[in-house]
Amino acid sequence: MKKTIRDFDLLDKKVLIRCDFNVPIKEGNIVDDNRIVESVPTIKYAMDKGAKVILFSHLGRVKTEEDKIKNDLSPVAIRLSELLGKKVKFIPVTRGKALEDAVNEMSQGDVVLVQNTRYEDLEGKCESGNDSELGKYWASLGDIYINDAFGTAHRAHASNVGIANNLPSGVGFLIEKELQQLSILDNPEHPFVVILGGSKVSDKIEVIKNLVKKADKILIGGGMSYTFQKAKGLNIGTSIVDEESLDFTKEMLTKYSDKIVLPVDVKVTTEFSNDSPSHIAKVEEIASNEMGLDIGPATVDLFSSILDTAKVIFWNGPVGVYEFSNYIEGTKRLLEKVSSSSAKTILGGGDVVAASSNLGYKDKVTHASTGGGATLEYIEGKELPGIAVIDDVE
Repeated sequence: MKKTIRDFDLLDKKVLIRCDFNVPIKEGNIVDDNRIVESVPTIKYAMDKGAKVILFSHLGRVKTEEDKIKNDLSPVAIRLSELLGKKVKFIPVTRGKALEDAVNEMSQGDVVLVQNTRYEDLEGKCESGNDSELGKYWASLGDIYINDAFGTAHRAHASNVGIANNLPSGVGFLIEKELQQLSILDNPEHPFVVILGGSKVSDKIEVIKNLVKKADKILIGGGMSYTFQKAKGLNIGTSIVDEESLDFTKEMLTKYSDKIVLPVDVKVTTEFSNDSPSHIAKVEEIASNEMGLDIGPATVDLFSSILDTAKVIFWNGPVGVYEFSNYIEGTKRLLEKVSSSSAKTILGGGDVVAASSNLGYKDKVTHASTGGGATLEYIEGKELPGIAVIDDVE
């Protein structure tokens, strides 16, 4: 078991907290502040215990000087100040005298936000390459390190693994909650039903391999389903297909035909557009010039009847092009179903959590994971470096 923030005496300690403030920002305005909101309990706890709180996060990718401008973390400091009810001092650099002076001048309960850690990627990828000197430098600013950024836990960066290698370390409340909830899937109650969507099978081969051994049923929608349908020999028209995964899907269908459930009808159109004419077609009747962009009502009913039997549900990836209003219905109806279910329901990060948030279902499920890649790698059974490095409870 990993140490948590509760295992440390924080009074008058400089506590470095790695948060996940990788939020969408357009023209200086935060579009979705969910990740900032999720970080507040850990930060507030440290403040209330008399810590001097120094926050680190990345934002986007930084490969050019222009990237630095658009991925500036200052809007996060403004929003975080509002959420904490206390001014968060923003330091527009990632190292140097200005940062060191700001840290040394802190009083108990003060909060400092360091500039985007990926500014350090511009020359030599020091952050994402886990440069040891950078990790040591950041660690030198504090007394204790707390990782509360689950979304980057599958990466070994200077701001997680690098700092933790040089300080006493624990996890924050967000990561603690993630590990507790995702552990439900380690040895799930049965029936255990999985919904997998999204576009490419190749992104989820290891997830499928791991889950198919545990699950009673795997319901496959979204772009992934057309690769499976093609593997069955069906005409899928111009629907998206992951050619390199056809052999894998054939193997899965042969070995686990009793577990894998595919759509029986889909909503089709002739253009990848929200506005082109569309209609419902049986999967055997997709025309050569048509593409499927959502599951159909008969499929929703089929999937729902299986979900009704479940004690545990895991869902990763929307089952249609939910960004288009004409193709959100399948995802919406299944979210309605799982959010009203008595089963333990876990949404596996990324687009399906965004859809659940937009449609008002996020707070009605057991757990909506903040991780994308980190959640999937956990499900694959891989070790997450950002968590493995954290001190164990003695």
